[in-house]
Amino acid sequence: MSNYIGIRQEDKYALERRAPLTPRHVERLIRQKKLDIIVESSPKRVFTDEEYIKAGAEIATDLGKCSVIVGVKEIPVEHFEEGKTYAFFAHVIKGQEYNMPMLRRMIELKCNLIDYEKIVDEQGKRLIFFGHYAGMAGMINSFWALGHRLKEFGFESRLTKIREARHYHSLKEAKDDISAIGQLIAEYGIPHELRPFVIGFTGYGNVSHGAQEICGLLPVKEISPEKLLGLHHRKKLPDNIVYKVVFREEDMYEHVDGHPFDLNDYYTNPQNYRSTFEKYIPYLSVLINCIYWDKRYPRLVTKDYLEKLFQKGRPRLTVIGDISCDKEGSMECTLKATPIDDPVFIYNPNTRDIRMGYSGEGMLVMAVDILPAELPRDASEDFGDVLISFIKPIADADFSEHFDDLDLPRAIKKGLVLHNGELTPEFKYLEEFIK
Repeated sequence: MSNYIGIRQEDKYALERRAPLTPRHVERLIRQKKLDIIVESSPKRVFTDEEYIKAGAEIATDLGKCSVIVGVKEIPVEHFEEGKTYAFFAHVIKGQEYNMPMLRRMIELKCNLIDYEKIVDEQGKRLIFFGHYAGMAGMINSFWALGHRLKEFGFESRLTKIREARHYHSLKEAKDDISAIGQLIAEYGIPHELRPFVIGFTGYGNVSHGAQEICGLLPVKEISPEKLLGLHHRKKLPDNIVYKVVFREEDMYEHVDGHPFDLNDYYTNPQNYRSTFEKYIPYLSVLINCIYWDKRYPRLVTKDYLEKLFQKGRPRLTVIGDISCDKEGSMECTLKATPIDDPVFIYNPNTRDIRMGYSGEGMLVMAVDILPAELPRDASEDFGDVLISFIKPIADADFSEHFDDLDLPRAIKKGLVLHNGELTPEFKYLEEFIK
């Protein structure tokens, strides 16, 4: 066993600036837990090498001395070393094809893999996540995109004052800008042609809560999905209110045989359900997609539906902020994930192709797949506040022991995908994907 902990540089994305542990966390681990921390030098990390040196860490160009290495995103296959323990977002639990070579390499090298996504409590609730910041950055970007799209349509919106999330030094700066716009909306109202202005949120987890937090900086009134359907028939509505609707599973799906909706049955047998979401789409101005989705589940917005919708003229729905960002997933028009520095495209429902930017005929889609990286300082601080409590137990664990005898916190053991190169019991199902 070794107490050397390595913090690797992030090299999957050019604009990935997050860190799993900040200099503040490193200083605590060194002083209070007597751990040796080696930080791989990085010119782009939001925290400088000098900040980590001041915290007591060693800066190096490789992490060869470390038995435990923590990061944020996936690690290139050539960087793994035999028998070491790695903690990062592995993106393998769905059997993601693009990450199976990485998983196979870790198996060959008899590595230990701790996947943050599967570190959960006894109720299965995730403990370490960036989802809240994905929601906040996604909502900021969606407001930015909305402002520019409305300008394309001839509306000089105050939203054009909002910058992309990546251009703010801190979350507070972004919130201050949006709060100021919220005050202007409250005072001067929303153009008649855009009323009622409705923002819909699919899902109610960490991502959705983050997006709703930013949305709440505007003068917002929440209504139910049922009331949304009748909202446009009301003759008198306030002119300075943004309406918010949060859609849960029972609002978006129904059993194909007419049975009452059952949440547990939906997750167990999604093939027996179909989407009913299309009935809400004509009444939404902005759609923020925050749900978990894989190929077993029905889509919410299909290409066929968008083609029919646009045949009636330009729809009320102006922006889809696809924070979930599953390629051709619940939002089938998300043909690709977008990079931080080119975050939006226009999906043309007639030609079914895309054009980058916010100009053109069709639906504007924001689909950045590493949104928390746009708020790197705030996101890293919150993430590290949780991760720090697990670092010492991971460093002290004897991974040569049998899986059943491993002395690890239960939550970490739940997230252990590989133990000495072997899939742990909960993840044996991945064998079919590895093959």
